[in-house]
Amino acid sequence: MNKILFNDEIVDRDLVVDIEDRGYQFGDGIYEVIGVYDGKPLMMKEHLIRLERSAKELQLNLPLPAGEMEEKLEKLAAANELKEGIIYLQVSRGTSPRWHEFPPDDTPPVTIGYTREEERMSDMEDQGANAVLTEDIRWLRCDIKTLNLLPNVLAKQKAVKHDAVEAIMHRGETVTEASASNVFIVKNGALYTHPADNYILNGITRQKIIELCEKLGLDVHEETYTVDALLDADEVFVSATKSDIIPILKVDDHVIGKGKPGEITKSIIGEFRKLYS
Repeated sequence: MNKILFNDEIVDRDLVVDIEDRGYQFGDGIYEVIGVYDGKPLMMKEHLIRLERSAKELQLNLPLPAGEMEEKLEKLAAANELKEGIIYLQVSRGTSPRWHEFPPDDTPPVTIGYTREEERMSDMEDQGANAVLTEDIRWLRCDIKTLNLLPNVLAKQKAVKHDAVEAIMHRGETVTEASASNVFIVKNGALYTHPADNYILNGITRQKIIELCEKLGLDVHEETYTVDALLDADEVFVSATKSDIIPILKVDDHVIGKGKPGEITKSIIGEFRKLYS
């Protein structure tokens, strides 16, 4: 039987979460997803730094400092003999009678972590995929990685219905991000991506891509751009944990660039693969 992390212990998976857990009733909690490649978690420290930031923004006390949490998650992955997949970590504000206000200060948070086998999306990275457009109807603190994901779920379902890998969201004419990934466009040799403000989640893969672009000598502009700019781009790609970097060949019925993965996107994919090869 697979093991899970429950608070500070690794236990059997047949655990029952209390019905009055605030994560279940309010989405009052935060989470992270960490990719594992050949048995090694990728950029775990960066994920846990973001977890700490999310907790601070929600005034949520984490049960363990990042260093101890990292150790627990590594033990969890080892216990499940995870070679290729993800580690999921979730922290809720705890179990308490259902009132909207915060529970008493001595209410302990509830931590749950599990692993899942998941293959790399190498074929899609090499061949590309399609996306659809949808209005961004999320709240105004998308920079916090909370459990409140229903708008993302609706956006992703639209993508699934149209045989697309992602739904690229926009507020009015401004492109923000996708349902479960960040969005980059390439125009005249330079990259553009929405700035890391409250309208997007500052993806860990996104941050690494910007770092790799410096190594490759590519200009990256963290600034807003329009839906028209997206459709007129030479290249488009989305990025996220474990799906890594996926070239977008078509958005709705509009072909992007030459309708195949672009050279700049392919060069970034090549550099990213060096991180785990």
